[in-house]
Amino acid sequence: MFLHSGSCSLRELSVLGVYSVKTRVPTLPSSETMASPSEIKVKELDKRASGQAFEVILADPAPDAKSEFPLSPPKKKDLSLEEIQRKLEAAEERRKSHEAEVLKHLAEKREHEKEVLQKAAEENNNFSKMAEEKLNQKMEANKENRTALMAAMNEKFKEKDKKLEEVRKNKESKEQTGDEAN
Repeated sequence: MFLHSGSCSLRELSVLGVYSVKTRVPTLPSSETMASPSEIKVKELDKRASGQAFEVILADPAPDAKSEFPLSPPKKKDLSLEEIQRKLEAAEERRKSHEAEVLKHLAEKREHEKEVLQKAAEENNNFSKMAEEKLNQKMEANKENRTALMAAMNEKFKEKDKKLEEVRKNKESKEQTGDEAN
């Protein structure tokens, strides 16, 4: 129980204990803001088999008690023209500094984009050159292969022509020897 006084009855303590549990008070109130037990009144409202209902009445705070929060915000001091001018100049300096920072960031970003585009163009050129070189090499290899194939075919045809010529000569010589024998 968070209240303990010689003048509190056991019933008041149990009611306050139930009240504090039911309302789930996160922290215990300080002794300055809490009313004394004589200023707390507990009135029984309803008594049933399922439970009891109470009304807890707290006394009004004393007029000399300090309030935790001021009623109005603290007053601002009056600023002189020089202070206002100084603040305006500082704000202008911050604005210019921020603007310069933004422009610097944009310039760096543009430079980076320029470098990326240049690198992409360079890679594209390199790729085109490599592709052209590969194509030229393939075409040269195909040309050499075709030349070699044509030379081989010509050689083959020449050998066939020689054999055909030999066969023709043999046939003619056989015919001539066969005609002479007849």
